[in-house]
Amino acid sequence: MLRVYTAKAGALVAEKHDPKKPLPKTAIWLDLINPTAEEDKAVESCVGIEIPTREDMAEIEASSRLYVEDGARFMTASVLAGIESDRPGLVNVSFILVGDRLVTVRHGEPRVIDLYIQRICKLAKGPTRGEAILLGMLDAVIDRTADILEKVGSEIDDVSLRVFGQRKDIRAKKDYMAILRQIGRKGDLLSLSRESLVSLSRMVGFLSVGYEGKKMSADTRSQLTVMRRDTDSLRDHTSYLGDKIIFLLDATVGMVTIEQNDLVKLFSVVAVILMPPTLIASIYGMNFQYMPELGERWAYPAVLVLMLVSAVVPYLVFRIKRWL
Repeated sequence: MLRVYTAKAGALVAEKHDPKKPLPKTAIWLDLINPTAEEDKAVESCVGIEIPTREDMAEIEASSRLYVEDGARFMTASVLAGIESDRPGLVNVSFILVGDRLVTVRHGEPRVIDLYIQRICKLAKGPTRGEAILLGMLDAVIDRTADILEKVGSEIDDVSLRVFGQRKDIRAKKDYMAILRQIGRKGDLLSLSRESLVSLSRMVGFLSVGYEGKKMSADTRSQLTVMRRDTDSLRDHTSYLGDKIIFLLDATVGMVTIEQNDLVKLFSVVAVILMPPTLIASIYGMNFQYMPELGERWAYPAVLVLMLVSAVVPYLVFRIKRWL
């Protein structure tokens, strides 16, 4: 799909694209979403550059993601997508600045970009240059990532309260499994967030370096500086949350181990308590012909009392020693 945006009366306006007609020269933003070969060729003929393929966008080397070619600046960043679903992931988005035009290529639809498009198209005086659109979009993506990290941090705190709180609702195996799965999902989301922030930080740095030797407005310089600081601080916060996730994971596994040890200890104590009565019962269960007590009336109740005392005494000893 190809979306075309032009500037009219100082506002950004979406225009319908007719595949049978060439792209308008007044287009300031060409947004390619899961593009077909025909759409790639149409954009290439319009702006005079080669559109990177999906395989090119998936490269992890900085030289393959950030480079200048034929006077155009090619930048690829990983953007979080599908956060509201059960399978969040990253979508590689390529941003190409060709003069005052912006070309974006994405094989996915991150919600943050669609929300940004809706917002700027409603503005009476919106960004009308590719560079301004790009900086605004980067700022929106960074803000969205910050919101996601805030939500993850709050959910991690809830898990921490559940693990270390005084409530007794975490006893069954399925409860621990649910907590472990929740911790794992948060850890995966933090890994995705960190990868996205690293790519965004590199892209902001590349943009700043790209202005060397050229005139850069004070607003642009300030905006890039703020975005660089934001990405760096968010990366530090992601590392902190990652450490907290590891701590929670170790603590939960440790608690499971402690409960298992307590259960084994309980069985061991019960076995020790029952050993003396069992021994007494075994002795008087032997089929010897001559056992003097067997002929006495008091023998049976005396043996019962002896068995009871032999069970109570070890129990009291365990309680005094605080082994129970």
